Amino acid sequence: MITRDRRFIVAARCELLPYLLSNPVGLNRKQAKDLIRFHAVSVARLAAVRHDTQLEPGDVVTIAAGRQIHPASLERQGLKIIYLDGEIVVVEKRAGLLSMGSEGEKERTAHRILNEHLKALGKSPHQQAFIVHRLDRETSGLMMFARSRAIQAVLQRNWKGVIKKYLAVVEGAPAKAEGTIRDNLAQSKSLRMHRVERGGAPAITHYRVLRTCRGRSLVELMLETGRKNQIRVQMAGLGHPIAGDRKYGATSDPARRLALHSSVLKFHHPVSGAWMDFRSSMPSRLAALMEPHAVARAK
Repeated sequence: MITRDRRFIVAARCELLPYLLSNPVGLNRKQAKDLIRFHAVSVARLAAVRHDTQLEPGDVVTIAAGRQIHPASLERQGLKIIYLDGEIVVVEKRAGLLSMGSEGEKERTAHRILNEHLKALGKSPHQQAFIVHRLDRETSGLMMFARSRAIQAVLQRNWKGVIKKYLAVVEGAPAKAEGTIRDNLAQSKSLRMHRVERGGAPAITHYRVLRTCRGRSLVELMLETGRKNQIRVQMAGLGHPIAGDRKYGATSDPARRLALHSSVLKFHHPVSGAWMDFRSSMPSRLAALMEPHAVARAK
C-alpha cells in the first residue's frame, strides 16, 4: 500500500506505461495498468492520461496514495471486477445479489457495492457507477455499468447491438436442438411475467441445446430483447423450466439456486469503438449438474 503520494520528474521523452515500469518508478506491469485505469496516475500538465500518453522531459508524474485495488473485499460481497476503465465497468455478480435497489433492499446490491468501492478508490463522493442493465437476483454472471450518465445513455441507446448470451440447465430435453422463441410478455399484479396473446411486449430468445444428461439439458440462450424474466418465462413456456425456478414451474432444485448464468457480453466500446468480448465460465455448482453421476458442489 502506498501511504503517501509519490512524484517523479521525467528525464527523457517516452510513453507513460514504459516509464512506470522503468527506474526510478519500478512498478510491475499489472500494478502500472491497474493504477492507470483507477486514475491513480496523473501528469501535471494533462487533464487525463492513458497507458500510451506521451511524456516530455520535465513532466511531473504523480502516483496517488491509497488507490490500490482490493478485489478480495469486493468478492466477499459477491462481486468481481472483470474490466474497468474511465467509461465502463464489467463485473461478475454472484447469485443471490440484487442488481440494484428495491423497496425491500436498498443497501446490499451490486450497484451500491460497486459504487461505494469506486468512490473509495477515487476518493470522491460523487456517483461512480450507473446502471445499464439488470440480472435477476438469482442469476449469476456478467453485468456492465457505465461510469457517467452520458456513457450510460450511449450504452442504453445502442443496447440492441450488444450480444448477450446465457447458460441454463433446464428440466428435460427440448424437442428441437435449436430454435427461436417468440412471445409477448406482460406483468401481472402479482409481479409475475406471463405470455399473452394480445398486448404485452415482444420477447425474442434464440436457444441451442449443448448437451443432455441425467434428465436435464444445458442450453445456450441469446437474447434479442431484454424483458423481465424473459428466459425463465420462455423456457417454462417451452415445457422445460430452468432447474431451481419454482416461480415458473420447475419441479427440481438440484443446485439450490436458479440454474441460469450470464456467460457472454460483446459490444463496441462507447468511446474507442473497440470490440469488447467478455466471457464467464459457468459456476461449478451448475456445471456439476451436467456431469454424469456427479453431486452438485458449492461455489
